[in-house]
Amino acid sequence: MKIDALKIVLLFLLTISTLNAQDVVDSTQTIEQTDSSFIMVKSPWGAVGRSAILPGWGQYYNESYWKIPVVWGVLGWFSYLYIENNKLYKEYSDLYSESLTTGIGNSYYRGARDTYRDERDKYALILGLSYLLNLVDAYVDAHLFDFDVTENPITKQPELGMRFRF
Repeated sequence: MKIDALKIVLLFLLTISTLNAQDVVDSTQTIEQTDSSFIMVKSPWGAVGRSAILPGWGQYYNESYWKIPVVWGVLGWFSYLYIENNKLYKEYSDLYSESLTTGIGNSYYRGARDTYRDERDKYALILGLSYLLNLVDAYVDAHLFDFDVTENPITKQPELGMRFRF
């Protein structure tokens, strides 16, 4: 009899424990469906537009403040080189034109004129590419603004992820 009572108690405990382990969804509760679409915080084309108006403004918009002096420094340096080579080109062009009026022309002035013209054109191209690179950097930086690289506290390894609003 003692064994039968023990079996009944064990069967009762087993039945209660399995009933409590099951989750029953109440049919009166509504389950909300959330939209899992990604919403960007920064507008890439907004950053490009800002950088097109004032180089570095797109980097400011993207909160990449350290890039602003780099953009201004690069554009300023190549602008300076363009202006200096243009000034020397005009100077040697005028000297060569004067030498043509007196005779066959000075070949040194012609060579210097051509060299400074080529240098001026090269720096104009580099200046344009630097300006374009400023726009590309603003666009990419705005796209990657929400990109999250944090360290996993368990493995101590960096993890890549993105933020989503649900």
